[in-house]
Amino acid sequence: MDRIEYTYTFGMDDEEVVDALESHEVGVLSLASDGSGYAIPVAYLFDGSSLYIRLGTDDSSKKLSFIDETDEACFLLYEYEPPDDSWSVIATGPLSELTGDERAVFDDVTINEEFLRLRVFDEDVDEIDLEIYELEIETLTGRKTGSESL
Repeated sequence: MDRIEYTYTFGMDDEEVVDALESHEVGVLSLASDGSGYAIPVAYLFDGSSLYIRLGTDDSSKKLSFIDETDEACFLLYEYEPPDDSWSVIATGPLSELTGDERAVFDDVTINEEFLRLRVFDEDVDEIDLEIYELEIETLTGRKTGSESL
């Protein structure tokens, strides 16, 4: 390691982790099925104890099959500013689709206010179902480089 450059990282305190989650809108959701991983960028809302993840799905959605098979999802939020400033937050826990009264809280107005615009790729807009999933946070950790602030 005497020729490999490195930067020390340190644990983030609870306030820094919460600030990072509250001040960003997009992270990476990682799922797994039969030994295969699948990671997707997602819009999210943090309420202090759970992450609410908005997904656009259709009948051919690969992410739905992975969600059904994932016992513990992993959510990553990070930022990197060259040359050495970086931080990351990782949350893990079960992921479940909101239904009924829980889902009704996220009406069209709330979704438009709380999440960034839905990114539509190759799908027909009329064929997309909008789903809200809750990642119930069981573990939450943050790491940062020597920078004292986010």
